[in-house]
Amino acid sequence: MSKTWFVTGTDTGVGKTAVSCGLLAAAAAKGLRTAAVKPVAAGCDENGQNEDALYLQAAMTGDLEYSQINPVALEAAIAPHIAAQLEGKSLQASRLAGLCRGVMLGGADLVLIEGAGGWRVPLNPRETLADLAIELQVGVIMVVGMRLGCINHALLTAEAIQRDGLQLVAWVANQPGPRMDRHEENLETLVQLLPAPLLGDVPLVPDWQASDIGRYIDIDLLWT
Repeated sequence: MSKTWFVTGTDTGVGKTAVSCGLLAAAAAKGLRTAAVKPVAAGCDENGQNEDALYLQAAMTGDLEYSQINPVALEAAIAPHIAAQLEGKSLQASRLAGLCRGVMLGGADLVLIEGAGGWRVPLNPRETLADLAIELQVGVIMVVGMRLGCINHALLTAEAIQRDGLQLVAWVANQPGPRMDRHEENLETLVQLLPAPLLGDVPLVPDWQASDIGRYIDIDLLWT
C-alpha cells in the first residue's frame, strides 16, 4: 500500500505546504504511517531550519531528523539555484533523489516529496525540480492557488507534467488569500479541463493546523 507522491504548485505561495500537511493529517486519520521530504528549501531561520519543513515534520507520523526532511537548507529566501550559488553549493537531481529514496524506504504508507515553487524551478543550468520527480518516477499532486490566472497556470503545469512522462494523479484547489471572484465557476472549469480528480477545495484557514486542512481533503481518492 506504500505510495509516494511529488507535490508541486502552479506557482510559489499557492499553499503547497499547507496542502501537504493536510494530506499527511488526512492519511494519519485513516491510520496510515506518513513521512515527508522537502529536499530543497530556501529561506531559513537562525537555526538553519525552514518553516515549511518544520510544518511537515510536525504533521507526519514518522520520527525523522530534520536533516532527513530537509537535507538542503538554504539561507536566503530566493530562487533555490541562486541561493545555492551564493553558498557555494551544487544542486543535482540525482543526489536529491538519493536523499528522498532514503525516506521512501523507511516503511511509511504515504510519503510526500514537496517541491519548491512551481514545476520548472531551476536546480542548476541543466536541471529543474521536475527532473527530481522524473528521477524518482512518482506521480504528481498539483496544488492550484485559486486566484486570478489560476486556470492558465494549472493547465500549463498539467501539460508540462504529462510532457515529462509523469502522471498527474490528483490536484487540490487552495485559497491562499481572500476568496477570488467567481470561485465556483473557476473551480468547475478546472474540474472539467484537468485530467485528474480533485481531492479537495481548501478555503483560506488563518493560523491553520494540519488537521484543519485535512478535513477538506478526500485522501481515499489517491487509492482509487
